[in-house]
Amino acid sequence: MPPSDPIRPASSLRPAASLRLASSPCLACEDAAEAAQQALDVARCRKAERERLLGERRVLSAADHAALSAALSQGLVRLVQSLFPAPGGLVLSGFWPIRGEPDLRPALAELSALGMQIALPVVATPRMPLVFRPWAPGARMRRGHWSIPEPDTEATIWPQIALAPLVGWTADGYRLGYGGGYFDRTLADATRRPLSIGIGLDSARLDTIFPQDHDVPLDLILTETGPLDTRRSRGE
Repeated sequence: MPPSDPIRPASSLRPAASLRLASSPCLACEDAAEAAQQALDVARCRKAERERLLGERRVLSAADHAALSAALSQGLVRLVQSLFPAPGGLVLSGFWPIRGEPDLRPALAELSALGMQIALPVVATPRMPLVFRPWAPGARMRRGHWSIPEPDTEATIWPQIALAPLVGWTADGYRLGYGGGYFDRTLADATRRPLSIGIGLDSARLDTIFPQDHDVPLDLILTETGPLDTRRSRGE
């Protein structure tokens, strides 16, 4: 096993792409109209950035996507083993790749072989927190919400480690996803919050997503260049 990747501080990162608002959101809005306009501005700019980043991901060649997936899979196994030298018995929630996301199934299979219980997130009820269903290589699957494959079982388990796919990300741990709010809702509702690790591309880093009250920062970010502990940038 190669040595574990050092977890980078946020200060080591190069400048990121900027997400620009039509009008910068104020820190303390004077009235409800300003607050509503701020929310609209943030939503509009997030939508534009989401479309841009997904477009960049769509044009990746098959070879580039496979190389990025392999680098992330290898990095994930190293990161988990560096954080948990004896990971047997821990539950890790991964994700089934959709819309050009990195394919981490080789890493999930390797971690399963090391004794970890793997789970996949499932939308059991729209607009409610996710549930997590156990998965193993070769498990029977079914079509779930948005036709995403999910384990063909009603059993649920709670993860100690939860992976989140990233459309975009910031050095202080905020995630730009698909806009449904499921992962934020799940972390906010958790009584036992898992260690959250965002999985994405180095090129998808943003200066800010102008986080709102409902946005929950992630603990770590993993890209093809290595892990980043975002908690340091927040003074945690």
